[in-house]
Amino acid sequence: QVQLVESGGGLVQAGDSLRLSCATSGRTFGRYGMGWFRQAPGKEREFVATISWISGRTYYADSVKDRFTISRDTAKNTVSLQMNSLKPEDTAVYYCAARTNPYSSSVPSEYAFWGQGTQVTVSS
Repeated sequence: QVQLVESGGGLVQAGDSLRLSCATSGRTFGRYGMGWFRQAPGKEREFVATISWISGRTYYADSVKDRFTISRDTAKNTVSLQMNSLKPEDTAVYYCAARTNPYSSSVPSEYAFWGQGTQVTVSS
């Protein structure tokens, strides 16, 4: 079984930065792709960023490209999402997810494991 626990959310002003972390446990992550998704009230869950655990290759949604950075620490088994220049439209619950495939993916249904989510609120 895999456990994912997000942290680092909060209330910030537009233009501020936040760093989300995802602590992983339960199994080795040498063959997992990891992703961050978000869901705003009344909207579907959407892709934010993904990273291959093995290669570190990353991929971002156009809406966050050049503002957000996903990274992983293979020694600590953590995945982070550095969010800069935050906008009110970034307000959502952010979820960390893991898939049993070493490659990254932007498709939520390809992820088998999910964290409980952390709230990010950006005021204007």
